[in-house]
Amino acid sequence: MWPKLKFATCALGLIVALASQREAGAADTVVKQFASGSGQNAVGIVASSEDTEIDGPQALTTDENGEIYLLDQINGRILGFDPKAPSAEPRILEFPDQLQPTDLIVRKSDILIWDGSVHTLQARAGNDSTSFRGLEEVNTRAADDKTAMSAFAQMGSVNPGDAADLLDQNTRAAKSLKPEPRPRQYVASRGAGSVVVDVVPEGDHSGAQIEIRRQNEADGAPMERLSIRVRGRLGAVEFLEIDRGGHMFVFAENIAVSGGTAAAFIARYSSAGVLEGIYELPLSNVPLSRRFVTVSVDGDVYFLRTQSGGVEVLGVGFRPVADSKVIDVRMDGPATPLATWAHTPITAVRPLTRQRVVETAFAFEGIQWQVNAAAYGSDPDTVCTGFGGRIRRPSYLQGKLGQQVRGIPYCWGCHGSLDVIRGKIDRGVLAGNICTHNAPRSDATGVDCSAFVSAAWGLATHFTTAAIPAISQPVKDPTDLRAGDAFDKPGSHVMLFLRFTASHMVEVMESSPGACNGRVCRNVYPLASLLARGYQPVRFRALVNDTSVVADIASPPERAEPTVKGLQPKSKARPRKQ
Repeated sequence: MWPKLKFATCALGLIVALASQREAGAADTVVKQFASGSGQNAVGIVASSEDTEIDGPQALTTDENGEIYLLDQINGRILGFDPKAPSAEPRILEFPDQLQPTDLIVRKSDILIWDGSVHTLQARAGNDSTSFRGLEEVNTRAADDKTAMSAFAQMGSVNPGDAADLLDQNTRAAKSLKPEPRPRQYVASRGAGSVVVDVVPEGDHSGAQIEIRRQNEADGAPMERLSIRVRGRLGAVEFLEIDRGGHMFVFAENIAVSGGTAAAFIARYSSAGVLEGIYELPLSNVPLSRRFVTVSVDGDVYFLRTQSGGVEVLGVGFRPVADSKVIDVRMDGPATPLATWAHTPITAVRPLTRQRVVETAFAFEGIQWQVNAAAYGSDPDTVCTGFGGRIRRPSYLQGKLGQQVRGIPYCWGCHGSLDVIRGKIDRGVLAGNICTHNAPRSDATGVDCSAFVSAAWGLATHFTTAAIPAISQPVKDPTDLRAGDAFDKPGSHVMLFLRFTASHMVEVMESSPGACNGRVCRNVYPLASLLARGYQPVRFRALVNDTSVVADIASPPERAEPTVKGLQPKSKARPRKQ
């Protein structure tokens, strides 16, 4: 029934391969495919361009009946389908106006979405047999619900840390803090009810104990204690689910000590707490998405794989690793080698501090400005070539004429300092441009991803993601990253690194048409989801000798202060052609 978000099932066999007892494990299997488009069996996808990744579905999740929900945010909707009946037409749930979510979870009759805060949606009353239903927002206490917030936090959908911790004007000297403990997790499991989970790291950074307690016995002895250990360094550890058979599922990351490689996997434990095997997540060469994996009530693991021509929902194969004390997983390296450029001008590397970089970044993210008529532009707005009706204007500005908004808009091909961009907006220049398949517009202002990082680094010239390697050096151990460093994927996207969170994820600042709804914003991501997709940790050469800790930024939890090598010779770079 639609009010309870239940979809009809049929007696077709599940096409996802069951757990294999072969040592190699079962192969991943395509459960369902969606083409690029806006029809019932399609999802919205914006193809990649220079300095832009593919923008497509951002999340998938399951409900208590095993149905799958796919977030098709470009088309403003959710697609729901039964993985045991993949040939059946999907159901469509359309978002209310003005909502631009980047993550979703389903709890009973509620669809919870994340767009920087939690919104609870339900299907409008109507004929349960129809394949199309609108969603409406309802009043709940989900935003204050620890279980809901913990569920979103599993893949980094959290409010970033307090800016004051990064920009304390009275604390500019180097400062060391005690590592924060990993936050307690609250999980509404479908097989064992509500539980609380504590991850207790071991001293060598490669292992941890995972303690599970019933929520009404949160201070008592654990009902189960799981052990996890990897060959490299243990990154994020998130307890996902207990299925109806009592199996427990844990998302974890294996971060290489050097070389910028990483792997993400789901470990499955028996009801007695014994490690049975793993599901290796195929992150390599897959565009960045928010909730890329989910576990069903039946213990099936599904993965979201976006490609230029469409989307596949995969059933991830299981690999037994019984009696193994250390989990070995394939470490995915960078998908694209770091580029270098020759016979081009040498960039001026001026004196710079990490504090100055962070202050500049927060000025781009936190600026408040009023949307005047000239900056807003006409309606209907210019259509982006090849996007089937998509408009130029960043979505966070939609309907905000005459109102105050926060953040400098995303503008593909645009660049400049904060003062220059603000001056252009005040003079009536169009604010932002998400059309990446048109020529860059001379009548619009804002920053794209690399222009933002260039401005934060104090560069007078705009360096693209492909040129950034020539003015930076790789950070071999990603846990050596410091505020003002970056994650760069040449030809695709770049993000400014701010700090490590207590849950061992990374907080970044970026300019993005999708992840930020068309502006500069802060986001949190699992580290492996960046490294395995080809993002390289890099350090701007002007910051190599700056070993300060910016305000309250600490080193990664449970890790000693990193050693910073000396300044390397300057290199050459090619700026974007104007």
